[in-house]
Formats: sequence, structure tokens, C-alpha cells
Amino acid sequence: MAYILTLIVSLTDWIVSLSFLCAEDVRIRRILRPFFLLQNSSMMKKTLKSINSTLPEMASVVLLLAVHLSLFTMFAMLLFARTKLFAKFSFFCVFLSSNTGIPGHSLDGQQDKEWVGYFRNLPDSLTSLLVLLTTANNPDVMIPAYSKNRAYSIFFILFTVLGNLFLMNLLTAIIYNQFRGYLLKSVQSSLFRRRLGIRAAFEVLSSLKETPANAQQSYVSVGALLQVLQKVEMDCRCKQAITRSLKMCSCDQLSATQFQKLFEELDKDAIKQHPPSPEYQSNFMQKMQFAFGHAYFGYLGNVVALANIISICVVLVMDADKQPSERDDFFLGAINCFFILYYLLEMLLKILALGLKRYLSYPSNRFDGLLTVILLVLEIATFAVYGFPHPGWRPEFMGLLSLWDMVRLVNMLIVFRFLRIIPNMKFMALVVTTLLDLVKNLRAFAGILVVVFYAFAITGIMLFKGAVVPLGNISAVNTTYDNGTLQCGTYEQLEYWPNNFDDFAAAVVTLWDVMVVNNWQVFLEAFSRYSSPWAKIYFVVWWLISSVIWVNLFVALLLENFIHKWDRRCHREPLSDIEYQRTVELMFRDVLEEPTEEELMEKLHQHPHLQLCR
Repeated sequence: MAYILTLIVSLTDWIVSLSFLCAEDVRIRRILRPFFLLQNSSMMKKTLKSINSTLPEMASVVLLLAVHLSLFTMFAMLLFARTKLFAKFSFFCVFLSSNTGIPGHSLDGQQDKEWVGYFRNLPDSLTSLLVLLTTANNPDVMIPAYSKNRAYSIFFILFTVLGNLFLMNLLTAIIYNQFRGYLLKSVQSSLFRRRLGIRAAFEVLSSLKETPANAQQSYVSVGALLQVLQKVEMDCRCKQAITRSLKMCSCDQLSATQFQKLFEELDKDAIKQHPPSPEYQSNFMQKMQFAFGHAYFGYLGNVVALANIISICVVLVMDADKQPSERDDFFLGAINCFFILYYLLEMLLKILALGLKRYLSYPSNRFDGLLTVILLVLEIATFAVYGFPHPGWRPEFMGLLSLWDMVRLVNMLIVFRFLRIIPNMKFMALVVTTLLDLVKNLRAFAGILVVVFYAFAITGIMLFKGAVVPLGNISAVNTTYDNGTLQCGTYEQLEYWPNNFDDFAAAVVTLWDVMVVNNWQVFLEAFSRYSSPWAKIYFVVWWLISSVIWVNLFVALLLENFIHKWDRRCHREPLSDIEYQRTVELMFRDVLEEPTEEELMEKLHQHPHLQLCR
């Protein structure tokens, strides 16, 4: 129903656009487009349901945060209220300024800066403390009051400790606990459905043959199962594995337990087997193969890569303060030439020892080989344009890139190539494999984040497109001037002009900057000044969804994935268990419960289209 409704609304909006010759500013169908992405991903729908189920628990902590924020806001407005002395002083400054021409603010000094800058009214007070909750304006918000009396720091420290250290981290713990529970239920339901489907297949196949009346158990004929497998659409690897297991089976019939165990191949991932190494007849070639195929040869390559990085760092430090015309790239070009030749020789020797197919079967070798080929091509192009390195080799611009640009590009690739050491460092490899597994497991979360980014970016374009006025328009930004000088820390003074909602790419980057919450108070102040004070609601809602909810969900799954990998490393499970199980179920392998025989049969008897004989 939602799908049909979305299509109707999108079609209606499209017709309206045509009637206005596509000149309208607001297009509802743009915001509805992510619905089709969510609709076609079962894992994203499960994730959304899990998030929706977690919202009540999160709402309780968010409400507690709101109470905490409101109470401290009232305390702050009472604590930093405008004093009578300041009111009289301000009147005197205005009077003196109008009669003498002396700027009134120059006489203000340190009087009530806390009230003027952060707690002038309720919206400003709420905004100041909300930003302090993210520590983005700490210690700026505290300094005026702290400069007058150090005791004022107790208020800000107490607010930060209760809000940021306790309540925000409590929210992370609740999200981790609740969301993991709901995702576990989803995975458990998926496991039950697969087991139920396999058991239903067993019951159907067992009904094809006549079973004696006094038989206690049903059986499936191996021959009948092989015939069915020929017609079933299934992953080729799984079909081959099941067929191979059936042919190796010594019995002619399978029980329900054997049938279920047979189809566990569907829950396994393929193990990639590396091609065999070439077999050399020559004794010399066998020794060469042993030497250059040994792990120590790889360690030597890591040492050489480290030496290359150190040499590049030394040259960069020496040339950091030199002008381009003063640089002599002879040394850097010479060492690059030497190391690239070594990398080429290393690649060729590994291919000799392992064979081309086996060499390419390792991702680390493909990574090394690709970068080596690119480095070699760049080096040859550099020599072709600028000649071989020699004293006085300077970065003159003679082609598409200057010599310095080409040398820098080569060095960046060399630095990138240094990542080859990661598999040889166990703890670093553990972290990297955790990140790689996150790429697999977080596709649904990434999809939801893309949807939220897209929806907020389109909404931001509709609300704030063209709202930011260039600096030349003084009338629009005169509130940021202080005696002809831009106030420190404002949108204009920081030159945040590229952060706007004038197009989709700029909107996405602006939302990312707000999600990171560093200096996000600048965006709150600027867009509320350029457009409307209600613009703060848009940014606060985005902060809640992206930085509070989504980032905490990401942290929760990151913790779950890392803890699982750490436990698996400590228990030293066999490699087959690691590589064979699906990643999502692997995270919950210790707590997933296999459905019982009674649960499966009860569900099958309730099925409207399956008539069981027993």
C-alpha cells in the first residue's frame, strides 16, 4: 500500500511539474525516491524495523537529556542574568557614543559578556548549552564567566559531566543493548524460516514414496533428491557441494536430521583455494622457488618499503621551506628509481616462485603488483619527459604535470603501498579485518544513511537554497561586524562560504560537517540569521538522527564485530569455521538457537498449502 501510495504521489507531483514547465522550486517526489531503495532491500527493512523497535528506549534517554538541558538552561539564565549595572552602563555607552562619536562597545569591557554572547534569551541559552553538550563550544562558552569568577566553572563542568559523560554514553549503551537484541531476533527469525523451508522440503519429498504404516520416521531417497537437485535453481557451488556429499553418502535414504545437515551448505561461504605452485625440475629453480616463495622474502620487502618511507620523509622535511625553483629533486628521483626497480624485481621473483595464477590469487599480491605497474609507468613517463635524475633536476613544467607533481604522485603511491605490512602485524590485521567485515555487515546501515543524507540534503536545498548571501552584501551580514571587523568565530570570519545548500553536493558536505559537530554552532547561528530562527530545528533534528542515533548504532555494531573477532582469536577456532559461516549469523553464533522438532512440525501443520500425512 505504501509503495502504491508513493507511486501515486510521485506521478501527481510529476504532472504538476509538467504543468509548471518544471519551473517549480519544491518537488515532493525527490524526497520520496529513497523509499524505492528501502523497499527493495530486505536487510534495510529489517534494520529499520529494529531501529523503530529501539526508539522507545532511546526516547526515554533523549527525554532525560531534554530535562537536563532545560533545567540547566533555566539555571544559566538566572545565573548569568543581565545586571542593573550593565543596563545603566549600556545606556551610558549609547548616550556617550551619540554625543562623542566614541564606539559604545569599546567601553563595555568584560561586563556581562556571558549574557551578551550566550544567554541573552531562551533560544540562545538552549542553543549554547545544546552545543556544549557536544563539547563543540567548550571552553569558549565558559571563558567570559570564568574570567570574572572561577567558581562559575563548576556550573559548566557539572553540566558537561552529567550530560556528555553520563547521559550520552548511557544512550550509546542502551542503543547497543536494545538494537543488538532486536537484530538478533531478526536473524533468529531468518534462521527459523530457512530451517522450516528445508524441513518442508523433506516432508514433501518423503511423501513421494510409500512409507510403511508402522514406520516411526520418514526418509527421503537419495536418488529422488538427486533428481530434484537437477531441476532446482540454486547457487552452483552449493548444488555441487550437496551433490558431492550425496554421492559420498553410503546410505540410500536420509533421515530428517541428515537432510537438514546436508543443506547446511547453504549457510556457508565459499573458501577460495589458491592454484598450485609450478613444479620445476631443475634443482637451482627449486631453490629459487623456495627462497623467493618463503615468508621471509615478504618480510624483506616490508623492510625495504619502510626504508623507502623513511627516505621520503627525510627529503620532505629538508625541502619543506624551499621554493619550487630552489628544489633539487635529484636525490628524491634517484631513490624513487632504486626502490621502484626493487619492487619490480620483487614482483617478478614472486611470480617466478608462485606462478602467475597463484600470485594473482592473493589480494595482497594484486595490490602490490598493481601499484608497482603504476609506479613503473609513471617513472618511465617522468624519464621520457624530463630525462634521468641528475644534479639540478628541477620541477619545470614541460607536460601535463610538472616534474614535482609527478614525483609527488609517485611518492603518494609509494606511501600507499606501505599498507602491505598490515597482514604481517597480528593486532593491526585484526583491526583491519574488523573494518572489512564491517563493510559487509553494514551495507544496510550505509544504505539507510544514504537515504537519510539524501532526504535531508533535498530538504535543505528547498529550505536554504540561496539563503547564504556573499560577503559583499554588507546589509545582510552587518550583525557580524564589530567596528568594521568581522567577529571571530562567525560563518563569515571563518570563510565557510562553500558550506551551503545551493546544490546537492554542497548540501551533503554541509550535513557531514554538522554531523561531525565540530563548530556546528557556526552553522546554527549563520543559517538562523540568514534565513529564519526556526532553521535551528532543522540542524538539531539532523544532529539527533545522524550524530546521536546513527553514529551510536555504528559504534554498537563496531563493538559487536570487534568483540566477536577478539573472542574468536582467543579461542583459536579452526579456519574452516571462520571462513564458512555467513557474516551476519557469525556475529550471533553463540546465542542463535536451533528450532526444535516440535516447533517445526507445529508450524508446518498450520501451513494452509501443505497437507502432511502425519
